[in-house]
Amino acid sequence: MAAAKGSRTVGIGMDYSPTSKVAVRWAVDNLVSAGDHVVLIHVLSKSDHHTAKQLWEEHGSPLIPLDEFEDMNLTVRYGISPDGEILDILHAASKTKGVEVTAKIYWGDPREKICDAVEDLKLDSLVVGSRGLGAIKRVLLGSVSNYVVVHANCPVTVVKSNA
Repeated sequence: MAAAKGSRTVGIGMDYSPTSKVAVRWAVDNLVSAGDHVVLIHVLSKSDHHTAKQLWEEHGSPLIPLDEFEDMNLTVRYGISPDGEILDILHAASKTKGVEVTAKIYWGDPREKICDAVEDLKLDSLVVGSRGLGAIKRVLLGSVSNYVVVHANCPVTVVKSNA
């Protein structure tokens, strides 16, 4: 049985690319409602050697509250630099819609780690951006969104950028 509207956990794949920003905007405007929990899912390369990675490499970081995103130590601790535009969108959603926003960071292959996040966080829905790779690049590089659509055990919305 699906969770009632307003009590869902919605994941959003985030790498601060233009398409992931469009995915955040789309999710806030069209999907989330009061009482929902939004989790930004970051996946960093295994080659990123941060102290936190050693502690949480297998299962990802602890959930990071939205207010901590503005902490300057976030870059040092986890190796990510949040985007001001995304923070503004999420703060507005938190205040106007009563949405709880957190983030979780994983290290490894984005395709596998996003699917792990679906299980780990018991997501009711997942939103990811599409980079719009052509057929040849998609075959050579693999598409994160295609992989996640096939392997995730929750509904997945792929948001395309108009750019």
